[in-house]
Amino acid sequence: MPGIKQRSTESIKFLGTAGARFVMIKQLRASGGLWISARGKNILVDPGPGSIVRCAASRPKMDPSKLDAIILTHRHLDHANDINVMIEAMTEGGFKKRGTVFCPKDALEEDPIILKHVHAFPEKFEILKENSKYSVGDFEFETGLRHIHPCETYGLKFKIKDTSVSLIADTKYFPELADCYKTDILILCVVFFEPRPGIDHLCLSDAEELIAKIRPRQAVLTHFGMTMLKAKPHIQAEKLKERLGIDVIAAYDGMTLEF
Repeated sequence: MPGIKQRSTESIKFLGTAGARFVMIKQLRASGGLWISARGKNILVDPGPGSIVRCAASRPKMDPSKLDAIILTHRHLDHANDINVMIEAMTEGGFKKRGTVFCPKDALEEDPIILKHVHAFPEKFEILKENSKYSVGDFEFETGLRHIHPCETYGLKFKIKDTSVSLIADTKYFPELADCYKTDILILCVVFFEPRPGIDHLCLSDAEELIAKIRPRQAVLTHFGMTMLKAKPHIQAEKLKERLGIDVIAAYDGMTLEF
C-alpha cells in the first residue's frame, strides 16, 4: 500500500489541488496538475495555471525537460492553461523534438487550447477516445467512459508497479462510473461540498457513493472548489473514512503518493 512521502522512484505528485474557477483564480490552492513517475517515464497530467512554477518550486525540483508525455483530460483552463509552455519546456523550446501529447480532439480543433506554433515540437500527438489504450514506452494507461462535462473529457486508468490507479476527472455523477473505475487507488476531482444541480462536477456525496461502490484500498480527494475548502477537505476525508471503513485522504499541494 503506498504511503505519503517526500520522493520516490515511482510516484504521483500533486503539483496542485485547486478545482474550478475561483480557487484557481485566487490561487487558494495551486493548479499545477499531477506528475506521474512510473516505469522510467515522467508524465504530466492536466497542467493548469502555474504548472511550470510549481515544478520549479517543488522540492526536489521537477524538471519539465525530463517529461516523456503530457496528458490533458479536457481543455478547461484550470486543467490546461499551461499546456503550451509545458510542451515548450518538454521539448526545450522546440529544439529537441521529443515526447507525446495526449488530448481530446477538441483541444486541437477550432479555438484550440494547444496553439498551432507548438504542434511541431513533440514527437507526436495522440487523440484520446473513450475506453481506449495508450502507452508511453512501458507505461500504459487507458481512458474510461466519456464523462458528462461541457467539453470532451476522459478519466484515466493505469498501474504503478502492481497497484492500479484510477483518476476520475471533472464530470457529473452517473452510475456507470463505478464499474468503469474499479481500482486499488481512486483519485477523485471533488469540486463541491453539496450538490449543485445543473453544474457537471462531483460533490462530496457523489464521491462517497463512488468510493462505497468501488471500494478501493485508498481514495484520494482533490481538485477542490470554494465550498469544499470551506468544509475543510481533510476533515471531510476523515469522516468518509469513518463511515466507509476505507482509507480516504484529502490531497494537498505538493503531496506525493509513493509506490
